[in-house]
Order: sequence, then structure tokens, then C-alpha cells
Amino acid sequence: MAAAVRLLPAVTFALLSCFPAAVSSRKDVLELGDADFDYLATEHETMLVKFYAPWCGHCKKLNPEFEKAATRLKGTVQLAKVDCTAHSETCGRFGVSGYPTLKIFRNGRDSAPFDGPRTADGIYHYMKKQTGPDSVHLKTEEDLQTFINHYDASVIGVFSGADSSHLSEFLRAAGLLREQFRFAHTGDLKLGKAYGVNSECVLLVKPPRLNNKFEDSVVVFRDYLTIGSLRRFIRDHIYGLCPHMTAENRDRLRVRDLLTAYYDLNYHHNTCGSNYWRNRVMKVVSKYTGQGLTFSVANKKDFLSELEDDFGLGTSDGGELPFVTIRTKLGHKYTMREEFTRDGHSLERFLDDYFAGRLKRYVKSEALPERNTAAVKVVVAESFDDVVNDPEKDVLIQFYSPSCPHCKKLEPVYRELAEMLYYDSNIVVTKMNAADNDVPLGYDVHGYPTIYFAPAGRKDEPIRYEGGRELKDFLKFLNREASHSLVFSGSKVEL
Repeated sequence: MAAAVRLLPAVTFALLSCFPAAVSSRKDVLELGDADFDYLATEHETMLVKFYAPWCGHCKKLNPEFEKAATRLKGTVQLAKVDCTAHSETCGRFGVSGYPTLKIFRNGRDSAPFDGPRTADGIYHYMKKQTGPDSVHLKTEEDLQTFINHYDASVIGVFSGADSSHLSEFLRAAGLLREQFRFAHTGDLKLGKAYGVNSECVLLVKPPRLNNKFEDSVVVFRDYLTIGSLRRFIRDHIYGLCPHMTAENRDRLRVRDLLTAYYDLNYHHNTCGSNYWRNRVMKVVSKYTGQGLTFSVANKKDFLSELEDDFGLGTSDGGELPFVTIRTKLGHKYTMREEFTRDGHSLERFLDDYFAGRLKRYVKSEALPERNTAAVKVVVAESFDDVVNDPEKDVLIQFYSPSCPHCKKLEPVYRELAEMLYYDSNIVVTKMNAADNDVPLGYDVHGYPTIYFAPAGRKDEPIRYEGGRELKDFLKFLNREASHSLVFSGSKVEL
């Protein structure tokens, strides 16, 4: 018994010593509110702020990643959070309309939205780029080579001296674009001679890991330097013929129609193997440049959930060979079903079929319901055109998610509405599970429930419903927008 008593203090101390480590990441995230936001934010040169609501599911998912990143960035970039349910004045002042919203602040001023991946690693690497000067000053050839020898591309301004008028414009551009690209500058024209330049210019140097025989590794900008002209130059040349698509740059690449080859790409551990397949892709796609399609390669493991959700692909699809998809800026999707051949002929056939319009689009859709006799008609992607785009019918369509609490709350009201209009042959009340079906073009769905009205004869002009969620609200809306007078079943309705 005495031994047990002697051990107790040590055990108690050990237990107590665990608590600081368990909560340290939470302490690394600064909590801000209406009363102290401006005062505390100005104390930090660079700060990432998460505007959130405690009930938000996406916010809860982000919390542990945000806290891990805060701990890793401690001492370099401050991470903070604002509860918008308790501090609505601050959230309203910065235009927060959805959760979570992440913004970068510099010395207390709203600088830019956070466009990086929302994982601990993604936040860490993205925010590390926000530290230091907008453009690194290169003084020697060694400085230049060190800056160029990087995982990402380099934008380097070569000027005649510190008093160059072009230098000041370059630095302004670097300040605006530093979230996306890496900038450096030199006042020594001799550093440009290795690249065949003897006058002021801007060099865009591709990442050494992506060097290939199909394109130049350095592109020179010699036009009149303005922020706009430099931005266009970088945009048009930064990615080259076939860039490496990542979670950080995918949104910028997808502003155009994009073909992507997914495989076990890993430039950190296997540059040679990664470029083996990329070079085969480039050999083929170099014949199709200028036809409105851009190209990329990506690590299949980085996009597994997206491939599964958007293309119905499993981990075994493609095997060790690249798996190829096309995603257009309008949202159309195509997959190459033929096995990727090392001679590239299968990819050529796929591209020939795409440009000839012979490919069938991939559409993610649930199976058609065996019975669809309820007042609220179930729509899936495959039946959307037949039901919602029926030119003779007015259609109210609710896009929902099975896990959405707001959708569940709306369900009895929506069902009552459908039952009241059940015998109206001119209108159909429908719903579609947007989590498991592709949402058609023209319908902007970013939260649930989202409701649209597709009027008869004007299916290319769906009307987003922005009204209240009570029965009378829906009836007033339909009475105003319907192409025919509403026909109600049951008792008389007053609008």
C-alpha cells in the first residue's frame, strides 16, 4: 500500500504533463472577435484567418488540419479564427457569406483570399510562400541558380539597376501575384547573359524537374512591362505544354478544356519514372496544340476521391498505366477506356475521337428509380433531360444531400407542396440527390438545399429560388412564375 502511495504523485505528474501537448495546437490558433480583431490583427505581418460557424460540417472537418498547420507555422505565420455566429460585425465587414471562409491578412489589412488546399500540409506550404519579400533580390550567379533550382517555376526580372523604372512596376506585380508565383529580381544585367539576353527583360524559368525536349525551359518577356502585360505573359507561359497538376494549381488549369493523365507520379522520390510517362504524353499532345485543349499530368493518389466521385473510377483503374480524362470548362467529362499504350497510339485515337465529336460524355448518375409515384418525383442525372427539361412542363427542382439537416427540415413542407399540386398537369415538383448525381450546366449548386424553377419553353433560363422555406412562400413564387394558373388539390388555397 505504501508503495502505491509513493507512486501516486509521479503518476499524477505524468498525467498532468500530457495536457499541454494535447491542447497546444488549439492555443496556436488565435481567437479574434469584434472587439479585438483590428487591434490584434495589425500586430502580425502575415496572418491567415478562418471565418467559421460552430455548426458547419465543413468547418469541423477543417479544424484539425487548421490546428496542425498553426503549430507548424508558429513563429512565421499566425493562424486565427473568428466565430461568425458570435462576431457577425467582423464577418460582415469582410464579406463573409459562407463557411468556412479563409482570408490572408497583412498587417491587419485584408490582402487576398486563401486559394490553397485545405489540409495541414497544403496550408503550411501555401502560407510559407506568403512570408518574406514579394520578390527576392538576387546579387550573384549563385543566388540566381539557387532560386531557379526549385520545385516550382521562377519569374525573374533582369534590370539595369535599382533605379530602373521597370523594376518598380515589376515589384508591384510581384506584390499582387505572389500568392500564385515565385518572383526574384536583379539589378545586374550580366546575370541575364547566360540566357542570351543583354537588356532589361523578365525570364520565366520552368522547374528543372519538368525540363524536356519538346519545349524551351526558359521563356523571355521583352514587351513593355506593366502589371497587366506581365500577368498575361506568366499566365500564357508558366505551365508550358504539359504541366504537373496539383491541388494548388488545378483551378487555374481548369479554366480551359483540360486533358489529364493520372498515374503514380512522384517528383519528390522518382523524377525519372514520373517523366517517363509525361514524355510519352507530351510526344502525342504536341501534335494537338492550338486546337483548344490543354494538357497535364497528375498523381492519381492525390485525386482519388475526385476520380471516384466525378468519373466513377476505382483505385485499380488504369493499373500502373496512366488513366486519361478530359474535363471541359463547361463541365463535360470524358474518359479514355482503351488501355494507355506506350507507343501513344491509344491516346491519339482518343484525341481524334474527341475532336471529331465521337466520344460519349461520362455522366455520374444514380440508377433510375423502379417506382416514382410519390408526389415529389425523384430525378437522377440520366433522367434530368426527360423530366426537368420537358419543354411542356414547369418544373421545380430541389438539389439536396441525404446528410443535409436543412434538407430534412424542408422535406415535409416540400412534400406538402407537391401533394397540393399533384393533379396540376402543367407543373412537376422534383428533387435530385446532388451528392450522387452530376448537376447539369446552368444550375449553380454549392450548398443544400438549392432550389430552381425551370419554366416551360425556357429551359435554358432556370430561375433560382431565393424565397422563404414556408409553404406560402413557395406558393407565392410559383403563382408568380408558373406559365399556367396553378391547379390545387384539396381545400381552397389563399395566396
